[in-house]
Amino acid sequence: MNPMPEFSRIAPDVKLGEGVQIYGFVNLYGCSIGDGSRIGTFVEIQRGAVIGKRCKVSSHTFICEGVTIEDECFIGHHVVFINDRYPAAVNADGALQTAADWKCIPTRVCRRAAIGSGAVILCGVTIGEGAVVGAGAVVTKDVPPHTVVAGNPARVLKKKE
Repeated sequence: MNPMPEFSRIAPDVKLGEGVQIYGFVNLYGCSIGDGSRIGTFVEIQRGAVIGKRCKVSSHTFICEGVTIEDECFIGHHVVFINDRYPAAVNADGALQTAADWKCIPTRVCRRAAIGSGAVILCGVTIGEGAVVGAGAVVTKDVPPHTVVAGNPARVLKKKE
């Protein structure tokens, strides 16, 4: 696929691996995307985010600064990552916050994990290797490897076989 589809914004500082497929209406800047990954329509991936090799990022997903997604992960439609534990528009004095007024808290999605559509992933968590996050889950703490979690907040349902 053309690495610059019509109506997309891909900044010059984006690092794209071999064979990356990008669909329309995406916004990519300062991120890196590994070989063979697919990025769906209406996806934003921010500065400093890392997408591994052979990942699938479905449409309407938001991947913010501080998120690392390792190789061979599935990210469902409309998944949202959060990188700020206490978001605010202004400081105590009412002045608009700047980049210096908050701390980016990193999140990691380990190899071959799958995140279902509509999930919200709070900052500072690790989703373990081969784990599955159910659709609509709100992940507030680490997900152990090879487990299935679902709900709000997400809870372990079972170990994968």
